[in-house]
Amino acid sequence: MRLQTFVRRILAVLILMAAAGAWAQTGTLDKIKRTGTISLGYREASIPFSYIGDNRQPAGYSVELCQRVAESVKRQLGLAALEVKWVLVTPGNRVDKLDSGEIDLECGSTTNTLSRQEQVSFSLLTFADGGSLLMKIDSGLDSLDDMNGRKIGVVPGTTTERNLAEALVRAKARAETVKLKDHAEGLAALMEGKIDAYASDRVILVGLVLGSGNQQRLRLSQGMYSYEPYALMLRRNDSAFRLAVNRELARLYRTEEIYPIYERWLGVLGPAGPLLKSLYFLNGLPE
Repeated sequence: MRLQTFVRRILAVLILMAAAGAWAQTGTLDKIKRTGTISLGYREASIPFSYIGDNRQPAGYSVELCQRVAESVKRQLGLAALEVKWVLVTPGNRVDKLDSGEIDLECGSTTNTLSRQEQVSFSLLTFADGGSLLMKIDSGLDSLDDMNGRKIGVVPGTTTERNLAEALVRAKARAETVKLKDHAEGLAALMEGKIDAYASDRVILVGLVLGSGNQQRLRLSQGMYSYEPYALMLRRNDSAFRLAVNRELARLYRTEEIYPIYERWLGVLGPAGPLLKSLYFLNGLPE
């Protein structure tokens, strides 16, 4: 009887080991090939990178990059068709939706940081920006140095939240941070006078101003208080899928096809500057 129990336990262990081995060998590309579907995460109002466009469909710079990646993955896997499933994500749930498999790739304005790499992986860099403040022109405010006793809006769960706190300490400015749901709520709070400034990445703030039609009433602070390198976010320990994503991004950079994409979504900010041109050049890896 004891021998039978021992054998059953050994068999159970072997079955578990086999299942674990099979799971380890599967990845996002296998899932995509099996289901004929790729799930992409997008943001509601992260203009101009990822947002809901006029046709109620995902739009923006990062969204188009993910669309290019999806087409490339389809070719790499030799699929006749590939369905793209769009899933709305927020700063608070984007990692959970990635880990659970609800999305395969996050197409937003997520900063690649070392602490985030403990949980997720990232593609080649897609953009570089920095933190700034949005405020009313008639507020008399200009920079973090003017924020003593003021209220600054911020979306929790973002690198902006942490970087702003550190920047305020460096500037020796005692300001109250007000947590808001998203960029749209931040802009509304600013216009209604509930906060004195709204903090986010500079290019997103520019997008908010342009989209709101309040160009004559709003301005950005002088300088930037952080470095924000953007990338597409994917699951850890999936080198095959990361390579498939990077293969298309590198091709776009190497062939300079990235510039029409930049112009389409970010051209209103002016031509790509030296920093971004260097980013594209250095990440345009050869095959």
